[in-house]
Amino acid sequence: MQYKLVILGSGESGTGAALLAQKMGLSVFVSDKNNIPEKYKAELTAHNIPFEEGMHTESIVLAATEIIKSPGIPHKVDIIQKAIAQQIPIISEIEFAYRYKGDSKILCITGSNGKTTTTSICFDIFSKANYDVSVVGNIGFSFARQIAVKPTAWYVMEISSFQLDDIITFKPDIAIITNITPDHLDRYQYDFSLYVKSKFNIAKNQTPDDYLILCKDDPATLDYLNKNILTPKILFFTMNESLNADGAYVNDNEIMIRVNGEPFSISINDLSLKGKHNQYNSMAAGISSRVAEIRNATIRESLRTFNALEHRMETVAFIRGIEFVNDSKATNLNSVWYALESIKKPIVLILGGVDKGNNYKEIEALIKEKVKAIVCLGIDNTSIHNAFDNIVPVLDTQNINDAVQEAYHLATNGDVVLLSPACASFDLFKNYEDRGEQFKNSVKAL
Repeated sequence: MQYKLVILGSGESGTGAALLAQKMGLSVFVSDKNNIPEKYKAELTAHNIPFEEGMHTESIVLAATEIIKSPGIPHKVDIIQKAIAQQIPIISEIEFAYRYKGDSKILCITGSNGKTTTTSICFDIFSKANYDVSVVGNIGFSFARQIAVKPTAWYVMEISSFQLDDIITFKPDIAIITNITPDHLDRYQYDFSLYVKSKFNIAKNQTPDDYLILCKDDPATLDYLNKNILTPKILFFTMNESLNADGAYVNDNEIMIRVNGEPFSISINDLSLKGKHNQYNSMAAGISSRVAEIRNATIRESLRTFNALEHRMETVAFIRGIEFVNDSKATNLNSVWYALESIKKPIVLILGGVDKGNNYKEIEALIKEKVKAIVCLGIDNTSIHNAFDNIVPVLDTQNINDAVQEAYHLATNGDVVLLSPACASFDLFKNYEDRGEQFKNSVKAL
C-alpha cells in the first residue's frame, strides 16, 4: 500500500504526528529502525495506525508524498539520503503540526543552555495569568499531539536545533534564543557556524509583527546579527550594560524590564532561582511575558515562587555537612560553567559521559578556582584526564554508585558534590533523567 505520509521514528514526536495525521484524515505509516517503546506501540495499535519496527521498508518509505523525520535521526543516514535524492519533502513534526494550529499563538524557546528553565518559567507565568496555554515540544506533549488531543490558544514550546533543521513555514509569534555555545557539533560537521545558523532558523519566517528575544552578552548571537539581516522586532537582555530601548538588563541588583516603553522591575534577591544563569532566564521569560501582555504583578509573583526543575541544579541531600547537587541536565560545557559559577563552596565535580567534542579549556579557570577533585563518569575519560590531570586529582569510575562513593570520600563538611557531566548520557544511561535519578538514589543510599 502507498501512504501519503511516512513518519520515521516512533517516540513522542513521531507518535504525536501520527495521531494528528490520522485526525486530519491523512494516510499515515510509522517506521522505526529500532524497537518501538511499548507505550507508543500500544497507542498506535489502539488507533489502528500501521507501523513497522526494527527496519525501514524502502518500498514504503520512498513511495511517500512526504516524510516526517524524528529530530534524533541525522540527515546522513541512508534512508534520508535516498529520500533526498528522490526529492521527497522531509519535514519535522513541529512543521507538520504548525499547519493545523489555527489562530493560536506560539512562544518558542531554543538555545544551548537555559531553554528548559526559561520555557518552564514562561509556562508558569502564562498559567498564573490564566491564559489558555500548554507547554509542548521537548517538555510535555509533542506539539502535534497537543493539537490532536487538546488545542490551546497559546503554545509555549521548547525546541532544539534538530527540530529547526527541518522547518519550512513554521513561525513563532515570540521567539527566544537563550544563548548559543558549541553543542551537538557532531551533527553539524564540527562547524559551529552551521549550528548557529540552525538555531536562528527559529526567526527565518518571522515578520516585523513578531518578536525575537536575544542575549546581548552572547558572542555567537552578536556575530550572527552582524552578518545577517533579520525581520522581526529584536529585544535584548543583558547584564553588561543599561539599555535605553525595550528589553531587560540588571542595575544595582534589580532586573529592569521594558516593553512598549512600559518599565517593570524585580529585585534579584526576590528571584526563586539563584545564580547568574537564572537571572538571564528570568529576563528572557519576563520580556516575552510582557510582549504577551501579561500583568507585571503576575510576572513578579511567578519569578518569586517558581520551583527549580528536576535535574537542573537540584539539591538532593545534605550528608555529613556535604551538599549533593544533581545537575544531570548539564550536557555541555556552558551548562557546567554556569553551575560552577553559581556555587560558592568547594566542589567535588562528577564529570563525563559521551563527549560531543568538548573543549575543556572553557571551564579550566573555574576548575582551578573552585574544584578540589574530579570524579569521571564515562566509558572513555581520556580528554578529561588530558585537560585536568595537572590541575586537580582526577579519578575514574565505571558506574554512578562508585562515582558517588568516591566523591563522598573526597568531600568534607561544607563542600558540594556536583553531578554536572558536560556530556551526553547514553553510554551508561537511558538519558539524562535516568542518570539524575540514579545519582539521587546513590546519594540516598549513602
